[in-house]
Amino acid sequence: MNYLRYLEQEIHSVIMATVDKNGLPVTCAIDIMDSDENGLYFLTAKGKGFYDHLKKNGYVALTGINGSDTLSCVAVSVRGKVQEIGNAPLPRLFTQNPYMNEIYLTKQSRQSLTVFQLYEGEGEWFDLSRKPIERISFTIGNQEKEIRRYEITSQCTGCKVCKAVCPQNCIDFTGIPAAIKQENCLHCGNCFTVCPKKAVVRRG
Repeated sequence: MNYLRYLEQEIHSVIMATVDKNGLPVTCAIDIMDSDENGLYFLTAKGKGFYDHLKKNGYVALTGINGSDTLSCVAVSVRGKVQEIGNAPLPRLFTQNPYMNEIYLTKQSRQSLTVFQLYEGEGEWFDLSRKPIERISFTIGNQEKEIRRYEITSQCTGCKVCKAVCPQNCIDFTGIPAAIKQENCLHCGNCFTVCPKKAVVRRG
Protein backbone atom coordinates (compact mmCIF):
# COMPACT_ATOMS: atom_id res chain seq x y z
CA MET A 1 0.00 0.00 0.00
CA ASN A 2 1.13 3.56 -0.71
CA TYR A 3 0.97 5.07 2.77
CA LEU A 4 1.98 8.55 1.62
CA ARG A 5 -0.78 8.62 -0.98
CA TYR A 6 -3.28 7.50 1.64
CA LEU A 7 -2.09 10.28 3.93
CA GLU A 8 -2.52 12.85 1.17
CA GLN A 9 -5.83 11.72 -0.31
CA GLU A 10 -7.76 9.92 2.44
CA ILE A 11 -6.61 11.96 5.47
CA HIS A 12 -5.22 15.18 3.94
CA SER A 13 -5.37 17.39 7.06
CA VAL A 14 -2.80 16.48 9.71
CA ILE A 15 -1.39 17.86 12.93
CA MET A 16 2.25 18.76 12.41
CA ALA A 17 4.74 19.43 15.20
CA THR A 18 7.89 21.55 15.24
CA VAL A 19 9.78 23.31 18.02
CA ASP A 20 9.95 27.05 18.70
CA LYS A 21 12.99 29.24 19.36
CA ASN A 22 13.06 28.04 22.96
CA GLY A 23 13.02 24.38 21.97
CA LEU A 24 9.40 23.91 23.08
CA PRO A 25 6.94 21.85 21.02
CA VAL A 26 4.48 23.66 18.75
CA THR A 27 1.68 22.09 16.70
CA CYS A 28 -0.44 23.32 13.82
CA ALA A 29 -2.97 21.94 11.32
CA ILE A 30 -1.47 21.47 7.86
CA ASP A 31 -2.89 20.02 4.64
CA ILE A 32 -0.80 17.52 2.69
CA MET A 33 -1.04 18.88 -0.86
CA ASP A 34 0.75 16.16 -2.79
CA SER A 35 2.81 13.00 -2.45
CA ASP A 36 5.04 10.88 -4.66
CA GLU A 37 7.96 8.49 -4.41
CA ASN A 38 10.10 11.39 -3.18
CA GLY A 39 7.98 12.31 -0.17
CA LEU A 40 5.19 14.62 1.01
CA TYR A 41 4.48 18.23 -0.03
CA PHE A 42 2.80 21.01 1.92
CA LEU A 43 2.86 24.79 1.90
CA THR A 44 2.91 27.72 4.29
CA ALA A 45 3.37 31.48 4.25
CA LYS A 46 6.80 32.94 4.88
CA GLY A 47 5.39 35.35 7.45
CA LYS A 48 4.25 32.60 9.80
CA GLY A 49 6.14 31.34 12.83
CA PHE A 50 5.69 27.85 11.40
CA TYR A 51 7.90 28.85 8.46
CA ASP A 52 10.63 30.06 10.83
CA HIS A 53 10.50 26.78 12.76
CA LEU A 54 10.82 24.75 9.55
CA LYS A 55 13.78 26.79 8.31
CA LYS A 56 15.59 26.70 11.63
CA ASN A 57 15.12 23.02 12.46
CA GLY A 58 14.47 21.31 9.14
CA TYR A 59 12.50 18.56 10.85
CA VAL A 60 8.82 17.83 11.52
CA ALA A 61 6.59 15.15 13.00
CA LEU A 62 2.98 14.68 11.95
CA THR A 63 -0.05 12.50 12.57
CA GLY A 64 -3.26 12.18 10.59
CA ILE A 65 -6.33 10.16 11.56
CA ASN A 66 -9.12 8.82 9.37
CA GLY A 67 -12.22 7.40 11.07
CA SER A 68 -15.38 8.31 12.92
CA ASP A 69 -14.27 6.93 16.28
CA THR A 70 -11.30 5.23 17.92
CA LEU A 71 -12.20 1.68 16.94
CA SER A 72 -12.77 2.57 13.30
CA CYS A 73 -9.73 4.78 12.80
CA VAL A 74 -6.56 4.51 10.80
CA ALA A 75 -3.66 6.68 11.94
CA VAL A 76 -0.58 7.49 9.87
CA SER A 77 2.37 9.14 11.60
CA VAL A 78 5.51 10.43 9.90
CA ARG A 79 8.61 12.21 11.12
CA GLY A 80 11.54 13.39 9.08
CA LYS A 81 13.59 16.03 7.33
CA VAL A 82 12.04 18.86 5.33
CA GLN A 83 13.39 21.31 2.78
CA GLU A 84 11.95 24.41 1.15
CA ILE A 85 11.52 23.97 -2.60
CA GLY A 86 9.98 27.37 -3.35
CA ASN A 87 6.85 28.54 -5.13
CA ALA A 88 7.29 26.85 -8.52
CA PRO A 89 4.94 23.95 -7.59
CA LEU A 90 2.14 26.30 -6.45
CA PRO A 91 0.10 26.29 -9.72
CA ARG A 92 0.05 22.49 -9.72
CA LEU A 93 -0.82 22.25 -6.04
CA PHE A 94 -3.66 24.79 -6.40
CA THR A 95 -5.01 22.79 -9.36
CA GLN A 96 -4.91 19.59 -7.32
CA ASN A 97 -6.40 21.33 -4.28
CA PRO A 98 -8.90 23.84 -5.76
CA TYR A 99 -10.29 24.85 -2.35
CA MET A 100 -7.07 26.81 -1.88
CA ASN A 101 -8.39 29.31 -4.44
CA GLU A 102 -11.05 30.26 -1.90
CA ILE A 103 -8.39 31.11 0.69
CA TYR A 104 -5.86 32.87 -1.57
CA LEU A 105 -8.12 34.50 -4.15
CA THR A 106 -5.51 36.11 -6.39
CA LYS A 107 -2.03 35.37 -7.66
CA GLN A 108 -0.84 38.47 -5.83
CA SER A 109 -2.12 37.13 -2.52
CA ARG A 110 -0.09 33.95 -3.01
CA GLN A 111 3.27 35.69 -3.21
CA SER A 112 4.12 34.83 0.40
CA LEU A 113 3.46 31.11 -0.08
CA THR A 114 6.22 28.56 -0.39
CA VAL A 115 6.29 24.78 -0.65
CA PHE A 116 8.12 22.34 1.60
CA GLN A 117 8.99 18.73 0.91
CA LEU A 118 9.37 16.04 3.56
CA TYR A 119 12.01 14.07 1.72
CA GLU A 120 13.52 11.66 4.25
CA GLY A 121 12.09 10.02 7.32
CA GLU A 122 10.11 7.16 8.78
CA GLY A 123 6.47 6.49 9.40
CA GLU A 124 3.92 4.12 10.86
CA TRP A 125 0.55 2.85 9.71
CA PHE A 126 -1.72 1.98 12.66
CA ASP A 127 -5.13 0.46 11.88
CA LEU A 128 -7.44 0.00 14.88
CA SER A 129 -10.37 -1.03 12.67
CA ARG A 130 -8.83 -4.47 12.17
CA LYS A 131 -8.95 -7.36 14.62
CA PRO A 132 -6.20 -7.84 15.59
CA ILE A 133 -4.84 -4.35 14.98
CA GLU A 134 -2.42 -3.77 12.11
CA ARG A 135 0.82 -1.88 12.62
CA ILE A 136 3.33 -1.38 9.78
CA SER A 137 6.48 0.75 9.68
CA PHE A 138 7.84 2.37 6.52
CA THR A 139 10.59 4.75 5.46
CA ILE A 140 10.89 7.71 3.11
CA GLY A 141 13.94 8.48 0.99
CA ASN A 142 17.28 7.24 2.28
CA GLN A 143 16.14 6.80 5.87
CA GLU A 144 17.28 3.53 7.42
CA LYS A 145 14.55 1.60 9.16
CA GLU A 146 14.97 1.58 12.94
CA ILE A 147 13.92 -1.47 14.91
CA ARG A 148 11.46 -0.70 17.70
CA ARG A 149 9.75 -3.80 19.03
CA TYR A 150 9.63 -6.58 21.58
CA GLU A 151 11.19 -9.92 20.71
CA ILE A 152 11.21 -13.32 22.39
CA THR A 153 14.64 -14.90 22.77
CA SER A 154 15.84 -18.49 23.10
CA GLN A 155 15.33 -18.32 26.87
CA CYS A 156 11.61 -18.88 26.24
CA THR A 157 10.29 -22.19 27.62
CA GLY A 158 6.79 -21.89 26.18
CA CYS A 159 5.09 -21.39 29.56
CA LYS A 160 2.46 -19.08 27.97
CA VAL A 161 2.38 -16.64 30.90
CA CYS A 162 2.66 -13.84 28.33
CA LYS A 163 -0.28 -15.18 26.32
CA ALA A 164 -2.74 -14.32 29.08
CA VAL A 165 -1.72 -10.65 29.18
CA CYS A 166 -1.36 -9.96 25.45
CA PRO A 167 -4.29 -7.67 24.48
CA GLN A 168 -4.10 -8.65 20.80
CA ASN A 169 -3.34 -12.36 21.25
CA CYS A 170 -0.42 -11.90 18.88
CA ILE A 171 2.12 -14.31 20.38
CA ASP A 172 2.60 -17.44 18.29
CA PHE A 173 3.38 -20.65 20.21
CA THR A 174 3.59 -23.00 17.23
CA GLY A 175 7.32 -23.13 17.91
CA ILE A 176 9.62 -22.55 20.89
CA PRO A 177 10.79 -19.92 21.42
CA ALA A 178 7.43 -18.29 20.82
CA ALA A 179 7.28 -15.38 18.36
CA ILE A 180 5.48 -12.06 18.45
CA LYS A 181 3.47 -11.20 15.35
CA GLN A 182 4.96 -7.76 14.93
CA GLU A 183 2.27 -6.47 12.56
CA ASN A 184 -0.36 -6.98 15.30
CA CYS A 185 1.61 -5.88 18.38
CA LEU A 186 0.45 -2.86 20.41
CA HIS A 187 3.92 -2.44 22.00
CA CYS A 188 2.26 -2.44 25.43
CA GLY A 189 5.17 -4.28 27.08
CA ASN A 190 3.01 -6.73 29.07
CA CYS A 191 4.95 -9.74 27.79
CA PHE A 192 8.22 -8.06 28.77
CA THR A 193 6.92 -7.38 32.27
CA VAL A 194 5.48 -10.79 33.14
CA CYS A 195 7.92 -13.24 31.53
CA PRO A 196 9.36 -15.36 34.39
CA LYS A 197 12.44 -16.25 32.31
CA LYS A 198 13.17 -12.68 31.15
CA ALA A 199 13.01 -14.08 27.65
CA VAL A 200 11.38 -10.96 26.17
CA VAL A 201 13.67 -8.12 25.14
CA ARG A 202 12.95 -4.62 23.91
CA ARG A 203 14.65 -3.47 20.72
CA GLY A 204 15.04 0.22 20.09
